Amino acid sequence: MAYAIGMTLASRSLIPICSKTFLHPLRVASLLSFPEKSSTTFFRRHQIHHLFSTSTTPLFSPVKCSTLETEVQAVSRPNVVDILQERGLLESVTSENLRSACSDPNVAPLKVYCGFDPTAESLHLGNLLGIIVLSWFQRCGHQAVGLIGGATGRVGDPSGKSLERPELDAVTLEKNIAGIKNILVKILGGNASSYVIFNNYDWWKDMTMLDFLKKVGRFARVGVMMAKESVKKRLESEQGMSYTEFSYQLLQGYDFVHLFDKEGVNVQIGGSDQWGNITAGTDLIRKILQTEEAAYGLTFPLLLKNDGTKFGKSEDGAIWLSPSMLSPYKFYQYFFSVPDVDVIRFLKTLTFLSLDEIKMVEDEMRRPGYVPNSAQMKLAEEVTRFVHGEEGLKEAIKATEALRPGAETKLDWNLIERIAEDIPTCSLPIDRVSGVSIVDVSVSAGLFESKSAARRTLKQGGVYMNNERVDNENKRVEEEDIVEGKGLVLSSGKKNKVVIRIS
Repeated sequence: MAYAIGMTLASRSLIPICSKTFLHPLRVASLLSFPEKSSTTFFRRHQIHHLFSTSTTPLFSPVKCSTLETEVQAVSRPNVVDILQERGLLESVTSENLRSACSDPNVAPLKVYCGFDPTAESLHLGNLLGIIVLSWFQRCGHQAVGLIGGATGRVGDPSGKSLERPELDAVTLEKNIAGIKNILVKILGGNASSYVIFNNYDWWKDMTMLDFLKKVGRFARVGVMMAKESVKKRLESEQGMSYTEFSYQLLQGYDFVHLFDKEGVNVQIGGSDQWGNITAGTDLIRKILQTEEAAYGLTFPLLLKNDGTKFGKSEDGAIWLSPSMLSPYKFYQYFFSVPDVDVIRFLKTLTFLSLDEIKMVEDEMRRPGYVPNSAQMKLAEEVTRFVHGEEGLKEAIKATEALRPGAETKLDWNLIERIAEDIPTCSLPIDRVSGVSIVDVSVSAGLFESKSAARRTLKQGGVYMNNERVDNENKRVEEEDIVEGKGLVLSSGKKNKVVIRIS
């Protein structure tokens, strides 16, 4: 988690409490020679059933607030907790009072934060749900807060991890923080007053170890900390857990204390694996600040496929949200390839379409004559537009159309250059392309393993050159087939393609 506003990490020394040099060698098990009976946490976990309601849920435009900090709205806001529950985006809340607080006209709009540790230069699909939930709060009149973990990123959240995260140097951290901030600003930044971004290094950088023990440590109960699921799993593993990672929940917990006290942030959201870290924060707020004001936690389910495996990985790795790490075309294609069994659920969780619209798509899928992948196309369009904007969606659709065998889109070299980033590419000298049979060229380019395989596919009508079907197995590549004298695209079916550059 953390906040990113114009800071230079490279110029600052590591904060003592987050220093891996000091804390990394300490193993939690060695510090605790006897088990401590864990006390119960102050907040009770309220499990929420995932309801996929078919009732009408219209889309809500953002409610305008001239001064979010002080002005109370006169009319009731849409109940964002109910909306999240209907769409399968609610796992647990620390108190059911959050449900009434989010729409009570006598209560000021909420300030809701989600944390993002800068472990990479881009956020990925696993982070997208957090951004979507923040956006739902925005659309219902509340303020979204993105917290970038310039400090906590130096430690690494042990939740869901079997090994300690590798340590990042200051230059890499600064680069990652800038990349994540750009993504959050792009996606959440439609209305400047409806979001804010912080970096938690701003308040951790000057805190010493003694300050931390005095301000935070004396309020932490070791038994409760050890009872956290993420801690128990690591302590039972062969690698164990360092004190650095063990302290992470207190660092994240104090982030909530600071935001609540200094910025008026009263809700923290996160994936279901963040429940322990979130309740650590609400517990510390109660103990340290001794306030009667409410602080809430809300978690959403992790993004899983129907078979229970994580959604968000491809054969090439993570599905990144930054176009510099994954093109809008590939991002679009990932959602376009979602199986039918998952597509309706993802339309509910990953888009802002009304439930009535989604019900219409679901009904259409059951009707005779349904065009395959129409629902997936809608999903891909909506998610790509949310993450990459209209221009990114146009780019993805144009590339998709250009790469479709038989498409009428005329290929120019600029378009081929763009799609070459996403499909296999090879270079061949002109004398191995011009005047050479399509069979030989396709084998040289790696499209087929053998000439016999190429001829067999040709006879079946499955070979395309620059999107045009090749019907003659004796066809030779002519000079006019080479786009602008620079190259051409060969395809076998819908998925196997190769760009040939003339070297």
